[in-house]
Amino acid sequence: MRYVVIGAGAIGGTIGGRLGQHGHEVVLVARGAHADHLREKGLRLLTPTGPVELNAPVASSPADVALTPDDVLVLAVKVQDASGLLADWAAAPVGGSTAGHVLPVVCAQNGVEGERLALRWFRRVVGACVFLPASHLEPGVVSSEGVPVSGGFVLGRYPRGRDELVEEIAADLAGAGFATAVSDDVMAAKRGKLLENTGNALDAVCRPGEGVDALREEARAEGERVLRAAGTPPLDRAAALPQLAALGFRTAPVAGAERLGSSSWQSLHRGGSVETDWLNGEVVRLGREHGVPTPVNEALQVLADASVREGLGPRAFGVGDVRALAAAAAGASGDPAGPA
Repeated sequence: MRYVVIGAGAIGGTIGGRLGQHGHEVVLVARGAHADHLREKGLRLLTPTGPVELNAPVASSPADVALTPDDVLVLAVKVQDASGLLADWAAAPVGGSTAGHVLPVVCAQNGVEGERLALRWFRRVVGACVFLPASHLEPGVVSSEGVPVSGGFVLGRYPRGRDELVEEIAADLAGAGFATAVSDDVMAAKRGKLLENTGNALDAVCRPGEGVDALREEARAEGERVLRAAGTPPLDRAAALPQLAALGFRTAPVAGAERLGSSSWQSLHRGGSVETDWLNGEVVRLGREHGVPTPVNEALQVLADASVREGLGPRAFGVGDVRALAAAAAGASGDPAGPA
């Protein structure tokens, strides 16, 4: 199989870099200065054990790739950027058909909306719960900080089940230096990861200080309550992918790179959009549907949006700003107690 990695940033660059390093045919899809650098000098994947250099074909759109029936599309962009790309790639020709009809797409994204979006255009959708600490802050360079493996994936068909293709993808990723598991209910693992990701916006918008840890715990607790109310229980990392703990998985320093923040922090640092609407915003949406107050997640969603619209960059607010907005949100929702 050839892997066409749509979005060769932190996650996609690590996936493509490791697969290419271990002999798999890879196409990296990127735009702008990042794509230019990849074409001219290749991908430089920085890891705790040294750099990996990969020279692979680079595309900026489906028109740049002659797709074949043996291709696997790996969607590694943020969910807010997915809809247009999914529609474009689904329409790409594959023999006498289209990618949406004959090719699988693997949704290697945070949140729980990517797979549902993909199913509008693709018949074969594979969910991927991603545990992969990585950074992408300059063109052509990705830093992957995980050891002794680069990260881990829980894979499964969407909306449920497994098949030979999923098993083969999992085997390829395992052979390329990732811990992998195949699940009949991959979305339970992705809901567990969603709870972890409620802290991404806090890291992105709030300065470190006293009270940050309490806010992080409250944001997660709100997520747990809405998932319980929705009848969609999460599966935590330890249960979904026990191999990571067994391996002693952790982050380690990377020469020439420093991990400065979460993926949402990195997005604000680069001046781009953030996925908060699909992480904390998912908790807020479910809370509104099921009558569960989510004031901390709502406050983080508002502040992340303001950071993007006003060009404020990362960590422009303090704990007091989050608390004030959370209190206002709690009052508006009829929850007089507000957050704990």
